[in-house]
Amino acid sequence: MHDLFEEKQEIETADSAAPLGTRMRPRSLEQLVGQEHILAPGKLLRRAIEADRLPSVIFSGPPGTGKTTLARIIAEITHAKFIRISGVESNVAEMRRVIAAATNRLRTSGQKTILFIDEIHHFNKAQQDILLPDVESGNLRLIGATTYNPFFYVNSALVSRSQVFRLEPLSVEQLEQLIDRALADKERGLGNYNVKMDKEARGHLAKLSDGDARKCLNALEIGVLTTQADARDVVHFTLAVAEESIQQKAVVYDRAGDAHYDTISAFIKSMRASDEKGAMYWLAKMLHAGEDFRFIARRIVVFASEDIGLADPEALPLAIATQQAVEFVGMPEARIPLAHATAYMCRAPKNREAYDALNGASEKIEMERTKRVPERLKNIHFPVNPEG
Repeated sequence: MHDLFEEKQEIETADSAAPLGTRMRPRSLEQLVGQEHILAPGKLLRRAIEADRLPSVIFSGPPGTGKTTLARIIAEITHAKFIRISGVESNVAEMRRVIAAATNRLRTSGQKTILFIDEIHHFNKAQQDILLPDVESGNLRLIGATTYNPFFYVNSALVSRSQVFRLEPLSVEQLEQLIDRALADKERGLGNYNVKMDKEARGHLAKLSDGDARKCLNALEIGVLTTQADARDVVHFTLAVAEESIQQKAVVYDRAGDAHYDTISAFIKSMRASDEKGAMYWLAKMLHAGEDFRFIARRIVVFASEDIGLADPEALPLAIATQQAVEFVGMPEARIPLAHATAYMCRAPKNREAYDALNGASEKIEMERTKRVPERLKNIHFPVNPEG
């Protein structure tokens, strides 16, 4: 008990000097924002945590989506000893010490150990193999975290002994919720500062954080702490402050409004006109403004079939490969295959014959009487009765 008390004191002391993104970590499942697809009431992961029946797990997902936070919450709920090591810095000797201590702890006090390995994909095969016997026997529970696809970057034997859960980037609305929470929290957040935050500034931070809660909150903190209060001791957090805090200027772009549709239209029409320079500009604008890169990839797939079609049958496979690539690598690297595909679509010859032919046939079906299938085209599996 003394050990646990001292450890908790150390964590609280460290948190007081930590960045806002660390101080504002949720301490319970109820405080956690996002990840409803795996943590909503009744979902498998939620049930396993609450019943203390959680097996070893691997959390994958982009930075700032709550992998470390969730591991700490699980340890708190299950009253397990929480040990965190880094896949970048750890070595075999440290691994053996942690495993031996976990085995001894379970044997002498009955307390379980959660071993959280951040960036587990950096472990080599030998390091991962050391974990296998103790994970399988239950001497410790492994929670691995990785920004990569664990099915490609983690030992298959270890993956087969673990449940894999994907954490998704937080939405703009969820990040705005975290901003408001941090501004109101006087214990761990910025509630002791009299901050007036403009709506545009909040939206800019949330959009440009790309679903990363840590990035969003740390940018919020630096903006508040470096902005001079006015005569009434009010810190006015404007759009200009937000731009400086996250080091990216705002672009007039409403993902649900006219700017969204106008920009994607300009992008497609530039590719259609083989205007590579123009298409690249509109692509850069969308990415800069935080447009969903998956949406852009889908539009390129449609363009490859609709506008290029038979003129270059290789355009569609390349567009589909681009869609798969951006899902695999995520941002910011996804911008590279998107640029590659955009350049290809601009340079490819254009042919809308197949698309136009389909539209013509569809119009006939809608406007004219539907034709019966001729006998010679039917799928005949038995002799036809000539008398009907």
